[in-house]
Amino acid sequence: MSNVRLAIIYYSTYGTNHAMAETAAEAAREAGAEVRLLKVPETAPEGVVNGQDAWRAQAERTASVPEVTHADMEWANAYLFSAPTRYGVSASQLRAFIDTLGPLWAQGKLANKAASAMTSAQNPHGGQETTLIGLYTTMMHWGAIIVAPGYTDPVIYASGGNPYGTTVSAAGAPLSEESKASIRHQARRLVEFAGKIAG
Repeated sequence: MSNVRLAIIYYSTYGTNHAMAETAAEAAREAGAEVRLLKVPETAPEGVVNGQDAWRAQAERTASVPEVTHADMEWANAYLFSAPTRYGVSASQLRAFIDTLGPLWAQGKLANKAASAMTSAQNPHGGQETTLIGLYTTMMHWGAIIVAPGYTDPVIYASGGNPYGTTVSAAGAPLSEESKASIRHQARRLVEFAGKIAG
């Protein structure tokens, strides 16, 4: 085991970001990290969720996944966030959780930790890059150390070539092998640098 305690924090309406988070968790564990796979609370009204079969089914499938807490944020020395883009920024459910973190930020408890992010959108130019940059801007306010994948492995090119973080065009299909390879590389790179930062 390494000295890395990684919180993989996701929001997923229909399952894409949940699958991305699970793929990352598997790779991070293989790299030696202690991993907590966590979802952010749903903020949409229950009637809205239940009114869409696919949304309701995803909520039921992941009912046993624990919701992230401030204690998880303190426990971790590395973070990987994954959420869909909405109008060029991350889904409001993730932002709502982030907006509760002021007390931890004010105490410096989010600083000096390795952090990375992934996202999805319905189409290739649906705001993925601005979503990742927006999340990284928040992490810079925390004083976290951003670990983007960059162009550090050929799998980045095979999966669409995004150096900011893995992005998936979500159209209801399972993750491609190229996307999974990119996610695994990003997770392993995050664990590697988180270990160096943690000393």
